[in-house]
Amino acid sequence: MDSQGTVRIYEKAGFGRRVPRGRKPAILVVDFSYGFTDASYPTAADMSAQVLATRRLLDAGRRRAVPIAFTTICYDEGQVRALAWLRKAPGMAALRHGTRLVEIDDRLGRQEQEPLLVKAGASAFFGTSLASLVASWHADTLVVTGATTSGCIRASVVDAVQHGYDVLVPEECVADRASAPHHANLFDIDQKYADVIPLEEVLRYIETV
Repeated sequence: MDSQGTVRIYEKAGFGRRVPRGRKPAILVVDFSYGFTDASYPTAADMSAQVLATRRLLDAGRRRAVPIAFTTICYDEGQVRALAWLRKAPGMAALRHGTRLVEIDDRLGRQEQEPLLVKAGASAFFGTSLASLVASWHADTLVVTGATTSGCIRASVVDAVQHGYDVLVPEECVADRASAPHHANLFDIDQKYADVIPLEEVLRYIETV
């Protein structure tokens, strides 16, 4: 997906420009719950490297008082019976309220003042108070991390852009169950919606705010 020929096609069409780095970033951690990060569950994969990289980002953000929000995706019995998404992806029905699968991975060190939003769809914005929350922080740039790249990350990034935010995706901080959809979606996100950049570059940016 990152061949020079493909890049040239997108450049000719006017894609792939770089986004500004604002003065007031916020960090969004999408669905890094055990149902995604603990490979003992069928819905999950080993995302240890990405979780630990995200912890580095979060610690840097905490030192600079950058606002942070988390999401988790979970369902009750009524939703499992009714939601169209779960007819397409019934494995997701295992993510039930009150189970360990929907708890945020402890390695991220989530703090009490960092909001946890519960969602039932792919985008972190859909059916949650995230838009109001980020607006209340007066943020101008959203750093998006979490899982999965081809699903909830992509959907959240697209919605973030449509809400008017410049978006950064640290590539070491997002994960998927398989490499092909992961890399294909990172390429597409980078060309159309956000800057997919190394974690070290994001860390340097966070230190400037």
